[in-house]
Amino acid sequence: MRYPIAIEPGSATQAFGVVVPDLPGCFSAGDTLDAAMHNAADAIAAWREALCIAGEPMPAPSELSELRKRHPELTGWIWAEVRAA
Repeated sequence: MRYPIAIEPGSATQAFGVVVPDLPGCFSAGDTLDAAMHNAADAIAAWREALCIAGEPMPAPSELSELRKRHPELTGWIWAEVRAA
């Protein structure tokens, strides 16, 4: 399953921030874009594990185009998809 993520651009002094809009409270970061995406996959896996322990189902991922429309506050962020581990 692939989940859309939104990545706040980083800089030489600031990490790339990542949110997973389909999974409230699921976020990550990384010093590089590649690290941010890798860490996002780990964050999704941890979120899924917490749901499993709670006996809750994992939400299905939304279409990336729909998330972009629903989250104008993330305009200027980099959108991607990562495979849930």
